[in-house]
Amino acid sequence: MSSDQMSSDRVKVESRRKFLQFLAASPLLAASGGSALAQTLLPQAKLPDPLTWAPLDANRLIKNPKDAINVFDFEPVMRQNVPPAHFGYMASGIDDEQTLRANREGFQKFMLRPRRLVDVSKVDTSIELFGHRYASPVAISPTGSSFTYHADGETAVANAAKIGNHLMILSNQSNTSVEDVTKARGAPIWFQLYATNKFDVAAHHVRRAERAGCVAVAVTVDRSGGRNQETLFRLQRTDTRQCSGCHDRSSLAANYKTRPAYDGVDLSGLTNIQSSSMSWDYIKRLRDVTKMKMVLKGIITWEDAELAAKAGIDAIIVSNHGGRSEDGGPSTIESLPEIMKVAGDMPVLIDSGFRRGSDIVKALCMGARAVCVGRPYLWGLGAFGQPGVERVLELLRIETRASIQQMGAPTVKHLTPAMVRKA
Repeated sequence: MSSDQMSSDRVKVESRRKFLQFLAASPLLAASGGSALAQTLLPQAKLPDPLTWAPLDANRLIKNPKDAINVFDFEPVMRQNVPPAHFGYMASGIDDEQTLRANREGFQKFMLRPRRLVDVSKVDTSIELFGHRYASPVAISPTGSSFTYHADGETAVANAAKIGNHLMILSNQSNTSVEDVTKARGAPIWFQLYATNKFDVAAHHVRRAERAGCVAVAVTVDRSGGRNQETLFRLQRTDTRQCSGCHDRSSLAANYKTRPAYDGVDLSGLTNIQSSSMSWDYIKRLRDVTKMKMVLKGIITWEDAELAAKAGIDAIIVSNHGGRSEDGGPSTIESLPEIMKVAGDMPVLIDSGFRRGSDIVKALCMGARAVCVGRPYLWGLGAFGQPGVERVLELLRIETRASIQQMGAPTVKHLTPAMVRKA
């Protein structure tokens, strides 16, 4: 073959590769299983084995939570069970969903460095945060509107968290009250806050959470503007239900009648829950309202982490909202190292894109105290209700424990930065 012919073939291959990347990433595919198509069409960083011998079969969905081999087995079952618009809200990132994809791709940029000849016949996976001990470093991220995925909603999640003794962070967008969720969990929880631009609303939420016995308030700081959720919008067009039967868009107060956190709250003057005017002074003012621990959720740069540490913030959650608030940014696992350099003694948690025990252990090696998961347990909830959530958390515990053992770490505290490196 001539050099010209070889060059021409390379150009064709590269052109085809770029076209397939564009096609598979396009939101136009969302309504027809774009994620699965992308996995089929694109050249994979992961080698095909052992999928050559045990291929995934999208036409054979699991019938029982115990049939699940990993957390991904639940997503297509949820897709089958949940209305398109509701599934789209859960699955959607924003714009081109670069950050959504980056959260998964980021884990491939780090490699674990296991140590050998260490007795790990007994492994303690427990962690302690703010005086409370949890059996696993896997925590429950706050997610709103769980009733749209299953009738048992946050109660089912709380029951599953109780069984596995996981830290649970409840969204103030939940369909179940903080009092009822605390009762179901059987232990104090954390409360996530969308502060809005009206301080009285934030103060109301915080005082109620404190009365309910919450340990900490996790203030979301990454919702400063609107968001273009294209996957959601495209799936809404395929949903034949009348959304007005459940969603009253005439006002914010009318729309939030199904969210108990807003009972008795004056929402006049507000059109959304964004906190575009929030500042460090706002946080200081909010701290004066409560004795709960103050956690900032949505920190992604070392500069903001350093400011949080200097301000005496009790903990931060490294988060990009699962790719749901902004696009074009890095994965959280890539942001974690720079943040750990300035965090000092301030506990650092992390979320966004965690799906495997090895993902979790990479973050723990870097210094994270706990790893919060969101979409995976929603997959379980939408697929099978509480048993689905239980199985998702169980699988994450099993994988995390096995990975910790493989690292040669008898406890979570034995995981160190030397055990992970850039790929």
